[in-house]
Amino acid sequence: MRMSLAGRCWRFAAVVPRLLWNSTVLPGGRSSVSSLVNNTHHDCKHTELLLRGFSSAPPSTDVSYEQLKQLLSCRKAVVIDVREPWELREYGSIPGSINVPLAQVGNALQLDAEEFNEKYGGEMPQQTDNIVFTCLAGIRSKNALDTATSLGYKDVHNYLGGWQDWSKNEQQD
Repeated sequence: MRMSLAGRCWRFAAVVPRLLWNSTVLPGGRSSVSSLVNNTHHDCKHTELLLRGFSSAPPSTDVSYEQLKQLLSCRKAVVIDVREPWELREYGSIPGSINVPLAQVGNALQLDAEEFNEKYGGEMPQQTDNIVFTCLAGIRSKNALDTATSLGYKDVHNYLGGWQDWSKNEQQD
């Protein structure tokens, strides 16, 4: 049975974004996102390209362990851990992250810089800053991302694996 022209076009349209994502040529001749993340000679200016995406498809807000490590090493993101303080004491936290419990995210992101620093011990992110939210497993951080977006923050991401993924990967390194 032959597929109709409309059916072939539909299949093609579904495949093109994945092809673009997987085979985009990056500066320096590299040909995929995975080569950028796995390249041992990281270039911090390409980290922003990595998060913004390479196709016309809507940008993903999810960040992997490798992407987060790169952002932290380049100091290109504010990492906000939305777990409760007792969870950080009991399980640990990502180095350099700021603890703002989920229930406080909406109010915290509307404080002035000095008040935010006094209350949370870190620099207040600007609406144009790259922010990565994290929690235990990526559920609460997605809610925090939605809150930040509703407040006008543009460059927000969710570390989908959360602390569980971070600690697992750190033990392997």
